[in-house]
Amino acid sequence: MRLPEWLAWRAVATPERAALIWRERTWTFAELALEADRLACQLAGLGVRAGDRVAACLSNRPELVVLVHAVSRLGAVLVPLNVRLTPQELLTVLADADPHVVLVESATRGAVASWTGTVVDVEELAGLPEAAVELRRDVEVDAVHTLIYTSGTTDRPKGVLLTYGNHWWSAVGSQLNLGVLPDDRWLLCLPLFHVGGLSILFRSVLGGFAVELHERFDAAMANEAIERGVTLASLVGTMLWRMLEERGERRYPAHLRAVLLGGGPAPRPLLERCAAVGLPVLQTYGLTETASQLATLAPEDALRKLGSAGKPLYPNALRIVRPDGSLAEPGEPGEIEVRGPVVTPGYWRRPDLTARAFSNGWLRTGDIGYLDEEGYLYVLDRRDDLIVTGGENVFPAEVEAVLLGHPAVAEAVVVGIPDVEWGQRVVAAVVLRRGMSATAHELVAWCRTRLAGYKVPRTIRFVEELPRTASGKLQRWLVRQEWERARYSCTGNSGSRDEA
Repeated sequence: MRLPEWLAWRAVATPERAALIWRERTWTFAELALEADRLACQLAGLGVRAGDRVAACLSNRPELVVLVHAVSRLGAVLVPLNVRLTPQELLTVLADADPHVVLVESATRGAVASWTGTVVDVEELAGLPEAAVELRRDVEVDAVHTLIYTSGTTDRPKGVLLTYGNHWWSAVGSQLNLGVLPDDRWLLCLPLFHVGGLSILFRSVLGGFAVELHERFDAAMANEAIERGVTLASLVGTMLWRMLEERGERRYPAHLRAVLLGGGPAPRPLLERCAAVGLPVLQTYGLTETASQLATLAPEDALRKLGSAGKPLYPNALRIVRPDGSLAEPGEPGEIEVRGPVVTPGYWRRPDLTARAFSNGWLRTGDIGYLDEEGYLYVLDRRDDLIVTGGENVFPAEVEAVLLGHPAVAEAVVVGIPDVEWGQRVVAAVVLRRGMSATAHELVAWCRTRLAGYKVPRTIRFVEELPRTASGKLQRWLVRQEWERARYSCTGNSGSRDEA
């Protein structure tokens, strides 16, 4: 099945409508399409042909937006690289992706200096010749558009293949849930090398609304953008906390229609605080392998189902499975499995991983959750993050939510570390709010009144910051690793480091 190439179609349908806002400049869809055509011809001049990979080691900037659409005109495959990776990590990804060319900027050129292939600085694109080639104006839905490498929070990075159809259905499902208004403006401050950021560009073109692109997340700038007219935004929990801290108790404007919240289970104290200041948060569930969202809370359920990630977006499906493969009952935790047109066809050059990831057409996500009696999804944790202490299961997100409910706690991460007697011991690392103090004894006492005894952290340590990926996800494996090396240091009024 073939579809019109979406930017080319949009540039004809609504050529003068705003497409991209960057600092003081605005591009219309017609202008964006012209730049995509020009860049496609320049890439062709470098020898890029259909099926070739084009890697981009770029921060959020207009050239990367243009590149997302330029590859479609050649049938090439986009490989967005995480700019926060070390040179060695980038070299590993490049060796696996084997791109025809890597686009860089001055800040990232050094990171790929050891790559022996073709490297081009986007700041020098204006001087590149344009090849006279016939550009594509339609796309095959099963063709691969993007090769995205996972963040590697639990394993070494692997390349996830995403097709035009994956991106198409992801955008359609989102817009069927939220609706589309011509004057919508979507704040894009997630990194474009992450599927959560990239997916916004496809929604924009298919829905015909503008994207306001920020180079990086800044709480004050995000709040200002909302005041200026942003109606939609995609964020992760840590971003929301910082925006709330920066704004104080002032309510958000009524024109803000929805904030999609991803990146893992959201603690209830965060959701309640957002509701109190009129921040319409819709929790989502998705992963790289599902081209961003698989399930999202509907706007009318935002308060009624606080904490839920909603139901699958059309026409996708999910189920909760026990370890023996049988279906879990409502309220019973199990592994989340998903199916639908947003799901990846597999992993780049890894048929072994692809075979292990699927079961009778269902993708095993490795995430733990449950469905309530009405079929709403509640995500608990990664299967690999589950703590088993004395034979009892502890979901870190549940304990973190209790810690975050304490007025002095800004951030918290809970992990299990080896324990001779109990198998694993529940421990927590906590970041305190600026100007506030708490002791480990106080936080343990707080938890004891709100959690079963086996869920209460046995050790609490205070840290300056928590390790996160570029997309804002907590890196629990780093916390475990640092904990076992006893490299966390106490800060502030921490009191005793160990509490029984």
